[in-house]
Amino acid sequence: MSTKTSTLFRTVALKAVLASTVLGATVAPMMATTAHAAAASQEDAAKNLNRLLSNTKSMSANFSQITKSNKKSTTFSGTMSVQRQNQFRWETKSPAEQLIVANGNTLWVYDKDLQQATKQSTANQVGDTPALLLSGDPAQISRSFTVSQPNAEKNYYVLTPKSANANFKNLSISFNGGRPVMMTLNDAIGQTTTIRFSNITMNKKIAASQFSFTPPAGVDVINQ
Repeated sequence: MSTKTSTLFRTVALKAVLASTVLGATVAPMMATTAHAAAASQEDAAKNLNRLLSNTKSMSANFSQITKSNKKSTTFSGTMSVQRQNQFRWETKSPAEQLIVANGNTLWVYDKDLQQATKQSTANQVGDTPALLLSGDPAQISRSFTVSQPNAEKNYYVLTPKSANANFKNLSISFNGGRPVMMTLNDAIGQTTTIRFSNITMNKKIAASQFSFTPPAGVDVINQ
């Protein structure tokens, strides 16, 4: 894989990881609201989402991700795990191998094909990003996002960042039986990323080793 392709792959995958850390929530296929469906108040929407997120302590799943931009689409697949506080693992296996791991303090991005690993503080990634939802404090949601629930009878939510510096326009999440099955992220440059989860395991303790990373011998390490 070329350096240019790998850079694009890394950007899309990392963006998806930040989105997927939303995992404190669960998603079900997005349902279109009808003319008669009553929307929840903003306060109730935030409370309902916060309750769902608070019930998600950890999650492991397979994922399938499609990113569309300028009538082109790219498909990724792999496995992921998330656990509070601020721990996540996103392992892409196709079309190329990449591993993104965070242990609460440090985030690693490892590109096997390039034999390169990038190390950075999670503080540089987890702010007004979707990562806050899944692995952070659910109570912070209403401080960072405007939350809407288009149909008060359905667990489908739209989050819009309050910060003008956020790296996405909005994030849609739906829930089905307390399990995330789908999430859609619209970013600031016109890309739409849809992530579907399958083979989901909820609220089982995940070993700390899943959220740690040691660069293999010979790998070029970049500190950011």
